[in-house]
Amino acid sequence: MPELPEVENVRRTLQDIVGATIARVDVRLPRIVRRPADPAEFAAALAGRTVLAVGRRGKFLRIATDGPVLVAHMRMEGRFAVCRAKEPEEAHTHVVFALSDGRELRYRDVRQFGTMDLFAPGEEFRLPPLAALGVEPLDPAFTPEALAGMLRKTTVAVKSFLLNQSYVAGIGNIYADESLFAARLHPLRPANSLAPDEVRRLHAAIVATLVRAVDAGGSTVRSYVDGRGTAGSYQHRLCVYGREGLPCPACGRPIEKCRVGGRGTHFCPACQPYS
Repeated sequence: MPELPEVENVRRTLQDIVGATIARVDVRLPRIVRRPADPAEFAAALAGRTVLAVGRRGKFLRIATDGPVLVAHMRMEGRFAVCRAKEPEEAHTHVVFALSDGRELRYRDVRQFGTMDLFAPGEEFRLPPLAALGVEPLDPAFTPEALAGMLRKTTVAVKSFLLNQSYVAGIGNIYADESLFAARLHPLRPANSLAPDEVRRLHAAIVATLVRAVDAGGSTVRSYVDGRGTAGSYQHRLCVYGREGLPCPACGRPIEKCRVGGRGTHFCPACQPYS
């Protein structure tokens, strides 16, 4: 699933459509559209509207028009791409936004798990899914003190805490594992057991890891590409995620894998002791 760095890079590469007018919308897989329930109503609401901004909230894209606001989640393998209308379509292209300048914004989703919702301007922040999201980890409001306040309130494993979007929005399995490794924290540690210096280390690790990943275009560990079809490169810098049995880049001991909250979790038992 694309996480904050991947979605942020998609957002940046979709800036090309700002100012373009949506001539029509072709919804070929109705279940991707959740709000309104009728895909024809969804298409009619966007036809003739001009794109004002492309934003991101957690793992969601937010495309604002001079009418409704589109909130989209790419889930496992969804992709947005801006193409010339005459370019051949890839298989599994389920929604096409035809632009009046001869381009198309295409949504492709092999797994078909993606979602799209329309809201009146401003309404998207008061209703699910965006209303349920926690603080943005690259926002100034995400401070060590704010993180400490959230950690104190729960006894769940710190890995599970990082994956809970109602606390911190945008972190998934990849960057939770990488942040915990950088902070030298065991993923099964209870969230409220972290000492002040450990909280500071975790905060710094989250921010630094996400910034580096954004700058590298995200991580392409399966099929992720940005809105221009470019793969990320941060997967070449991953220290623990997906590296079970390989040597830890810091100490050389084999990376281990366990399950935390039902999610595969990678860590170094030497660099991240449970203590």
